Formats: sequence, structure tokens, C-alpha cells
Amino acid sequence: MTQAVWDAYNSLKSRAESVYQERVGKGRIFIQVGSATCEHAAGSLEVAEEFRKHIAASGRDDIVLRKTGCTGRCSREPIVSVFRMGEMPIKYQLVNRELVHKIFTQHVLGGEPLLDHILDGPIERLSKYEILNCGSLRCGWKGEQICGGPMANQLRAMGISPEVCRVTNASCFGACSAELAGKCTHILVRPQNVLYRISTLEDLQEVVREHIQNGRIVERLRVKEEPVSQDFFELYGEIAFFNRQTRIALRHNGIIDPTSIEEYFHYRGFEALARVLAENDPEKVVEEVTRSKLRGRGGGGFPTGQKWALARKSREKTRYIICNADEGDPGAFMDRSMLESDPFNVIEGMIIGAFAIGSHRGFVYVRAEYPLAVERVENAIQRCREWGLLGKNILNSGFDFDIEIRLGAGAFVCGEETALIHSIEGERGQPRVRPPYPTEVGLWGKPTVINNVETFANVPAIIIYGADWFARIGSDASGGTKVFALAGKVKQTGLVEVPIGITLREVVMEIGGGSPSGKAVKAVQTGGPAGGCIPASMLNLRVDFDTLNKAGSIMGSGGMIVLDEDDCMVDIAKFFMAFSQDESCGKCTPCREGTTRMMEILERITTGKADESDLVKLERLAHLVRKASLCGLGRAAPNPVLSTLTHFRDEYLAHVRDKRCPAKKCVALIRYEIDPEKCVGCTACARNCPVECISGERRKPHVIDQTRCIKCGRCFQVCRFDAVLRL
Repeated sequence: MTQAVWDAYNSLKSRAESVYQERVGKGRIFIQVGSATCEHAAGSLEVAEEFRKHIAASGRDDIVLRKTGCTGRCSREPIVSVFRMGEMPIKYQLVNRELVHKIFTQHVLGGEPLLDHILDGPIERLSKYEILNCGSLRCGWKGEQICGGPMANQLRAMGISPEVCRVTNASCFGACSAELAGKCTHILVRPQNVLYRISTLEDLQEVVREHIQNGRIVERLRVKEEPVSQDFFELYGEIAFFNRQTRIALRHNGIIDPTSIEEYFHYRGFEALARVLAENDPEKVVEEVTRSKLRGRGGGGFPTGQKWALARKSREKTRYIICNADEGDPGAFMDRSMLESDPFNVIEGMIIGAFAIGSHRGFVYVRAEYPLAVERVENAIQRCREWGLLGKNILNSGFDFDIEIRLGAGAFVCGEETALIHSIEGERGQPRVRPPYPTEVGLWGKPTVINNVETFANVPAIIIYGADWFARIGSDASGGTKVFALAGKVKQTGLVEVPIGITLREVVMEIGGGSPSGKAVKAVQTGGPAGGCIPASMLNLRVDFDTLNKAGSIMGSGGMIVLDEDDCMVDIAKFFMAFSQDESCGKCTPCREGTTRMMEILERITTGKADESDLVKLERLAHLVRKASLCGLGRAAPNPVLSTLTHFRDEYLAHVRDKRCPAKKCVALIRYEIDPEKCVGCTACARNCPVECISGERRKPHVIDQTRCIKCGRCFQVCRFDAVLRL
């Protein structure tokens, strides 16, 4: 059977490669336009159509227009990439129809990049070469990083200027084995995209002399295998937002056409599945996933291999596997991006999981608010069926498995696995008491494994590159990486994938770029509405399931919101509590009534109607709801309140004692006054006041009638002389 599986796989791969080469092989210039919900909202469909018209009008057959999924650089979309043979790839940001014409005529046809519009630019010049240094802690020689300062010094000593070659520090390439750790480092030379393994200073000198000066690849130092992140670094390595990430789950985002199974095959697609089916050893798959230390990325962090093992041990032979894509956290869009940008990877992970537990039927539970994700998953499933990768006798292995899609109606509680099961069964989405757990009694009473999108997206990489490799990337307790939706008061928002164990400071300050206003970061809220707020004093905290729990927060599905000194922590807690209260299914009293009462107390605090006894009641009630609620939603709902009470109690005391909001966010605790020394009597405030509570003669100081003021802040916004004070 082993040879039959590989023969079937190689036949499909050859067929796919033929189609892929026919599609893109003739092109010497590639124009790549993002195609995902976020890109479409920013105008990428119009941009792609405009490029199509320009290509048609040019009559050129060596220019190929491609679409890819989302790169994750949300605030700079639409993003367009231009690749000319032998040159560094160029990415453009915020592209519109007018910019399309300039890019096409000046760069695509003329060969001159528009430096003012480059992603995260503008820049002054382009270098002929770029060297990316692997930033892994395992990389080094005799305990030292040999490619940081030594690389720059070597280039200067040999008379190579930054115009010829620049040096950039990147994240882990994933090219190390356990035997190589601490004995070598890795560098990627662009645009030839050659990865070198460097063990001595002499090796480094040889690469600079032969490759950079003379244009000759040093074959003896070249890494023959292709690390998991190399494709991504080849395209996006010069962008600081990207090169400080380690992409595994998102390794194909922004690289492949998410609708093309041929492109997925080209990037080692279904190789992991073929290997698993050829070996025909489900126990080995479970063991490999267990050794990788992969923990569920949906929020709970339960070890994936352990969950699979529990289902496999069941005496019941009818088993189900479910991909939980019911992403409901405010500001979270990791699952949507993966389904829209790389759906075949998730499906391959599901098939491997199904083989490991002995399941023949799977479901993707995705919310109906993700129409493009649903469309692309449906396309991927259909294409897999056509190519014999779903259905009967997959790759001539004798293994049968198929997938169906189930649409959720947007209930946040259906992210909880037992509520999700009830929804698939056609019942109301409400959780039940556990145990028994779904691995014992799940969908229609049968053993069921539920993992989220990101968890399945990691599985093919684990099989191809090995459990030990994956485990080394993360922390001692958790292997691999985690995808976060970085948002809030940070310069560079978007999706970031980083090794588990990285510090919050590295994510917020280095990848995110810190606060855009220059104001101090006050806190980082992780884990969505069920997470907590971690103060700036703890930014050196390492991001891991256990460390975040100890700090009063959770990893969650991956929301990460940065807050600065203008944010009121009491108001933040109230915002998330309002969400949890609204999304409570109402089945258990502690959650249904507890969140309501907590919301009432928070409302009194933010309107100046509370006293210190309310803080005692709030804290006691939060602990009660955490202990007594039926499911994870209720048990985690108090986290924002408890974490802010712990780390920002002074703000609560200011609200209840002084009837003052230090951040000036709580409207009921704000008042506006006019400074007579600064007021010039321009009447702008009076003319813009919706309730006409400002009086005064022209060219004389004005006065606000506090009894009539509705505290809308319009006067503060329109005053050009800083005469209106917000107190």
C-alpha cells in the first residue's frame, strides 16, 4: 500500500505542477494583488481589474496577474507586489486606481520602482542585494551571533556599501536541527533567495566574496532543504513587520492563490497527508502530534495529541472530527484569514487528524458572516473531491473521509465545543455539563474531536518538518507559534505569527512599532472578551498559555489589543462585560444573572453613582461567576474585571471616591470649562453647541452652563485656541 499511495500522490503532484507551470511559467513579471475580505473592503477588486485592463492594453504576454490571500498587514491594504526576474520583489501599500497606472507604466514597463509608495516606506534607495540574518536563539557559533555586527563589519571591510547590500535581522527560518543548535547560523541572500548555513567567520567571508561581490552561489554552504518559512521570507523579508515573525500556520498567506489546488501542491501541499497514509500508522501520527507539544489554539490550550489519543481509544468506532471556525472575539480575524488565504492547508490538517482518530466524517463549523471564507472552503472541498483527496479510498490508501460545512448564526457561545455540537445537531447552541467530554460523548453521542482552524493549519507542517522541530520553536510547555490579531493603539496593526514564549514587548514594540501617538502604552488586553488586561510594567512577560493565566489573562484565540494612557481601564472592563452579558446563552444562573449584576455595578462606577462598597461587591461577584458558571464563557467573563481591579485599582478608586475618570473617557464624569485667559470670543464653540448652553459676546470670554451641558465634547473639538478644558 505504501507504494500505491506515493504513486497516486506523485501522479497528482505532476499533474498539478504541469498546470502551475503553464499558468505562471511564461511570466517574467508578476503583479500580485491581495484577495481577502479585508483587501476587498479596501478596494483590491477594483485595483486588480485596473491592472487587468493595463495588461490587456499593453499587449504583453510576459506579465502575469496573480491573486493571493491576506498577508496580515491590514492598515496598509490594498497591497500590491511586483516581481521582476532577477530583482528584489517590491510591495506597494494603499494602492488605488490612480496609483495602478503609475506602478504599471513606471515600474512594470519602465523598471523604475515608485519609492514613495513602497510598503512601510517611503525609502531613499533599493539595494542590489539583501542579507537576512536568522534571529533564532539557537543560531550562533561558539555561543555568539556571528552574523549581526560581524556581517556589517565584513561588508564595510570589503568596500561593499548599503546601496549594494543591506543587512536585515529576521526571525527564525526554522532551518536548525537539534544537532546544529549553537554550532551555526543561517542567512538568506535575496533576490536569488539562497539560504546558507554558516559555521565559521571564514564561511561568512566566502559568501560575501563569492556571492555579493562576484555573483556566484557558494554551493558547499547552500542549504538544500527548504525550511517552512523560507518562501515567505523570500517575498516579504525586507519588511520589518514580517521578518520578525515566524510563520508556520500562515506560511502560505500572501504567497499562494487560495483557490488553486495546483499552487498548493507546488508548495508541498498534501505531502504530509501522503506520508501519513503511506505509513498507515495512526498511532504514530498521534505520537508525533503529542511530541510536538501542539496545544489547541482556540483558547483552552488543551494538548492536541492527548485529545486525539482519547478519541482514538474509544470503543465506539463511529467518530467525528470538527474544525471550529466560529471566531467571535471582537477584533479577532485569524481563522477567517487562514480560511480565505490557505483553505487547502486546513483541510489537509483535518484529513490527517481524521486518519489519526479513525474518523470518516468531518465538519467545518464556520459563521455565516464569513461569506468569502465559506466560498473558498467550499471550493477547496470540491477540488479535493475532484482530485481524490476527499471521499472514498483517498490516494489509494483504503481510507475514506469527507467533509461538510455547517454555518453558525453568530452566537459567541457556539465557540464552546458542546454548544457547537448542539448547533450542528440542529438544537439551540447551549453548553452542557462536562464530563463526559466530547472525545467520549460528542456529536450525536459519538466520540468527537474539535480543534480550531489554527490548530489544524499547524498539523501538515509538523508531519513534514518533524515534531522535534516544531517543539523547539516554542516554549518548554508549548510548541510552535501563535497567531495574534494585533490591534488598538499600535502603529502596525494586523496578523502576526510569533514563537510561543516571545515577550509582549517584542510583539507590541518591535513588530507593532509601539504607540502611533507617542503616548505611553498602558496595557495589553489578550484573549478577547474572556481575557485580561496586562499592565505596561509586565510587558516583559512571555506569551504562553500558563504565564498569561498566572497574570490574570488568557491566550484565547489570539486577540491582542494595545491600550494607551487615553484609555480608561474601567470603561474597557465595562465594554467587554457588556459583550459577555449580551452573548450569554442564559442557561446557567451564575453567568446569566452574574454578568448582568456586574454590568450594573460597572455602570454605576462609570456614571459616578457608586461607592467603595460596590468595588467589594464587584470583586466577590466576579469570583463567584468564575467558579460557578457552566461553561468557559461564564468562567472567563470576569477576567477583564478582575485583572483591571488587580492592576489598575487606583482608577476604580478615582471613579468612586473622586467621581473622576483619569483618562477622561467616562462621559458622566467629565466636565467642560472655558479658560477666560485663552478664550478670544470667536463664538465657534457657541455656534457648534447642539444644546446652546454656551453664552458670551463676540471677542469676550464665553461661559458654559453646566446644568444644560450634555458633555458631547463638540466645543472641545472645534476650539482652535485650546481655551476649552476637558476636566
